[in-house]
Amino acid sequence: MLRYPLAIALAAGLISATGFAPLSLWPLALICFALLLWLTHEAPSLKSAMLRGWVFGVGHFTIGNNWIQHAFDFQDKMPPALGYLAVVLLALYLAIYPAMACGLAWRFKGAAPDLPFILAAAAAWIATEYLRATMFTGYPWNPLGVVWVAVPGVAQLAAWIGTYALSGVTIAIGGALYLAGLRRFRPLAGVTLAFGALALFLHPRTLDADPSRPHVRVVQPNIGQEGVGALDYPQRALTRLIQLSGAPGPAPRLIVWPEGMVNYYVEDNYPDAHFYFAGDPRWVRGNIAATLGPKDMALIGGNALFFDSAGKLSGAGNSVWPIDPSGTLGKRYDKAHLVPYGEYLPMRTLLAPLGLARLVMGDVDYVPGPGPAAIPVAGFGNVGVTICYEIIFSGSIVDRAHRPDLLFNPSNDAWFGKWGPPQHLAQARMRAIEEGLPILRATPTGISAVIDAKGQLLGTIPLGQQGAIQVPLPAPLPPTLFARLGNWLALGLALLFVASAVALRRRNR
Repeated sequence: MLRYPLAIALAAGLISATGFAPLSLWPLALICFALLLWLTHEAPSLKSAMLRGWVFGVGHFTIGNNWIQHAFDFQDKMPPALGYLAVVLLALYLAIYPAMACGLAWRFKGAAPDLPFILAAAAAWIATEYLRATMFTGYPWNPLGVVWVAVPGVAQLAAWIGTYALSGVTIAIGGALYLAGLRRFRPLAGVTLAFGALALFLHPRTLDADPSRPHVRVVQPNIGQEGVGALDYPQRALTRLIQLSGAPGPAPRLIVWPEGMVNYYVEDNYPDAHFYFAGDPRWVRGNIAATLGPKDMALIGGNALFFDSAGKLSGAGNSVWPIDPSGTLGKRYDKAHLVPYGEYLPMRTLLAPLGLARLVMGDVDYVPGPGPAAIPVAGFGNVGVTICYEIIFSGSIVDRAHRPDLLFNPSNDAWFGKWGPPQHLAQARMRAIEEGLPILRATPTGISAVIDAKGQLLGTIPLGQQGAIQVPLPAPLPPTLFARLGNWLALGLALLFVASAVALRRRNR
């Protein structure tokens, strides 16, 4: 009888999270998932299999989401120590999904570990990871397939099957390692040959930059959350952004600033003039426009305000606007996928009296926008906008009826310590691969980047540094298979795994 299975599950779960950035120890993660499959197959009952999967998940998600604690360091209404509890509580919930995957796999086990069991486990992982991404507003941070960002040739599979399906393939590879540990080397040999060939065949070359194309300039001011409430913060931030935006040149430039860094209101005609106490919006727009050449454009992030029919403030928008050299704002994008407890407080009437507050300062909740959309930016085409963690929602970031020419992902990762930013960047790179679109990623403190349509980094500004990247605008690729079919591909692969498992089991009988 297996001794200390729950201790092994917890240790394997903790170590498995090192497969993600910033450590990217993906071989170690594969071994840990092989251990999870072993623990699942050897479980004496469905209940014990699910318990082992749950304990593994608690370890996996506690380490993988440790950066969340840092968000509480900037919240004056709740103690920072509460952040550690929040990480564990979130892990206790998220662990339900690997528990379900292990339970489904256990239902399909035979007398001895075999390929049908492995395929069933891979299908179960795809299904439960997709549920994690969609249930209760969804939280798909670090799907397992993201570990392959460290292996560019394998990561390109996401263009064909998507990240969730790639997660299932990753479980199958872990299963091949499990069988190899039982001296059944044929599955591992097949996987090694197949993935070695794929890594060589699909390994992306950096797409050549066309110097005749317009330029993009990504600005990182290196201004964190400290001092956000200070009276001089809006002017200090705006001055730094303008300085780093540089001077016009012969090529048209698209200048992009991080999420929410313009701490003035930039729209006119709010019904209550006291909202403009910090600065006239015409003055703010004029200062921004002064840094633009005649063919330049900028994408800026700030807050919009919404009012009801009586003129009472009813909510705010986490928004992005294009602005031209005359200081005119274009079509606004409002963030659609808001962070619960971050940008709005669920069940506010119940939780607020208990002393709970959302992490972003202010007493007015953000209001979600209508969803994925591309906004026209003169001279640069249609730009799809995904604000902050909207970029992690595979298959949900592009308006497929109006495919953009590029994606802009402004974010504020200053909340999230040293582990959150590289993980966020890795997931943005997977979206570029899936959609075949370049991504401009601007954050206040890093990691800002220009990502080509193959997910390759054309330039980055490291964490904790100020600076700017200016390169020719990367070109989009034709729509990938994933861009056309989305997560139906994940469903198709899960069904294929199940059908193969059933067929192999019947043949073996």
